Amino acid sequence: MLPIVEQLSDLTHDEIRRYSRHLIMPEVGIEGQRRLKAASVLLIGTGGLGSPLALYLAAAGIGRIGLVDYDVVDETNLQRQVIHGQASVGTLKVDSAEQRMKDINPYLVVEKHNVPLTSANALALLSPYDVIIDGTDNFPTRYLVNDACVKLGKPNVYGSIFRFEGQLSVFYAKEGPCYRCMFPTPPPPGLVPSCAEGGVLGILPGTIGTMQATEAIKLILGIGEPMIGRMLLYDALEMSFTTLKVRKNPNCPVCGVPAEAVELIDYEQFCGMPAHDHSEYRAANGKEAPVDEISVKELKARLDAGQHPVIVDVREPHEWQIVALDGTLRIPKGDIQTAKNALLAGRKLREETVLAQIPDDQEVIVHCRSGVRSADAIRLLREAGYKNRLLNLKGGILAWADEIDRSLPKY
Repeated sequence: MLPIVEQLSDLTHDEIRRYSRHLIMPEVGIEGQRRLKAASVLLIGTGGLGSPLALYLAAAGIGRIGLVDYDVVDETNLQRQVIHGQASVGTLKVDSAEQRMKDINPYLVVEKHNVPLTSANALALLSPYDVIIDGTDNFPTRYLVNDACVKLGKPNVYGSIFRFEGQLSVFYAKEGPCYRCMFPTPPPPGLVPSCAEGGVLGILPGTIGTMQATEAIKLILGIGEPMIGRMLLYDALEMSFTTLKVRKNPNCPVCGVPAEAVELIDYEQFCGMPAHDHSEYRAANGKEAPVDEISVKELKARLDAGQHPVIVDVREPHEWQIVALDGTLRIPKGDIQTAKNALLAGRKLREETVLAQIPDDQEVIVHCRSGVRSADAIRLLREAGYKNRLLNLKGGILAWADEIDRSLPKY
């Protein structure tokens, strides 16, 4: 395969010294390093996968790197997002990442895009870059990145992580299949938990992210065999690698039609799930129906007054082991989703599911870690026919630990 970057940039004497271990490799050499400097790469996300990507691509001498992320650094990120540190908590991830990248390589140009990636801005954001690398953790954005790359003729270096497992591929419609050839439709909503719900081994994104960086450099230099038409499956517990062949689908609705005919759609509607997990963003942009809320102080006042409201904790069982409120009814959101689907499909009656535990004739307060999953659970209950008052505990158990009981651990 030919290099996807044709132009070459001049190297200074300082850069020649910096990249000397590349220059003495015949597969890279002075021409290859000049090609790397001329290249531009866009990283979608500066989290788990984006961290090793940004670090190693910066060190390798990629001349221009764009960062798309509108999140801020949280202490829970630091277990795996190694580009950020304790001093960065509360700052924008793109700012934190830029500072570390520039420390590694002062010759680097970093372009920050502190916005969520949407169908409205995707083409403008992706167009100026040679290689697009998907470091996201949700299906709507993955489909969006794929479709935009197909339309623009860009290679999409794909990575995915969950718990102890990872995936790696290169989707490049000019040379092989796209993401939709392998995954024509998204999984049912609620079937695949997010990393926030299911967790991820902190080392795992380092493994997959560095392999994504390797694929990007191979594409830029035109060396080796890129993962086009192949999907690598990695199991950290077994320390095993399995490679699957991915065939191009001639009837693919995206790469099977002329690029100019590809249209970017509402991917949240297509996937039946949000792309952006910030509740304030989702509400402000009409991505979800609003739910009634109750603050942790209001709930504490009720409990102190001797009231005994029904409180449903929709987190996962392993989260309950970390910290839990006494007297709560514990039903994971996924079980509510499954019960709702069975009920609406006519496979089961309400009393045959976990919904039988949740009253429909009195007020119910629902909570999770931060308030996002519990809001989703309330919408599921509404879809299942609940018409009683359902209140979302604003801020979840994290807010309870911050404002009511500081002795509780936060995670």
